[in-house]
Amino acid sequence: MTVTDSRAVLQIGSFRTVPNIITAVRTAVAVAVGVAALVSGSWTLLVAAYGCYWLGDVLDGWSARRLRQETRVGAVFDIVSDRACTAVLCLTLVTLIPEAAVVAVVFLLSFMVLDTILSLAFLCWPLVSPNDFHLVDWWVWALNWSPPAKAANTAGVIAAVAFGQYLLALGLALIVVAVKLWSTASVIRLLGRRGRA
Repeated sequence: MTVTDSRAVLQIGSFRTVPNIITAVRTAVAVAVGVAALVSGSWTLLVAAYGCYWLGDVLDGWSARRLRQETRVGAVFDIVSDRACTAVLCLTLVTLIPEAAVVAVVFLLSFMVLDTILSLAFLCWPLVSPNDFHLVDWWVWALNWSPPAKAANTAGVIAAVAFGQYLLALGLALIVVAVKLWSTASVIRLLGRRGRA
């Protein structure tokens, strides 16, 4: 698919796909287990909730590509589901580690606002998902949706908090904010050039 191919814009795709079922299940399980961890103050349940979230997130993307069931509606569903999981799990993490509150605020604002704007920006082009954004801008894609970027943007901050490295976690969160701000500015410039801004 090229960036000028308008088929992706005209067809949002079916919601009844295996990847969307996986997304729904992993979201329901991760949020339910995350809430149980919040109520009980259980580290074990929080780790299990993060495991469900991350494993499910990998599986829904893998199955979408493997089964050729990538759709625009599925991409949006995945993006929204990620926010639901992250909000609950981050809140639970802060209740278990109050010292991480500043890191959580920085991370959540970045993820819930800047990353949401960026992730939904693919809808302004005839792309199936943010994973195709390299067709629009390679650097924005590489810093936000390449496999290493996806892992680093979230897992690095969470791992630093889990190991009690709050200053490192805050530094990583601020780096992520800087990357998201730069990427957002780049996308706005791209939209302006296309006359969409």
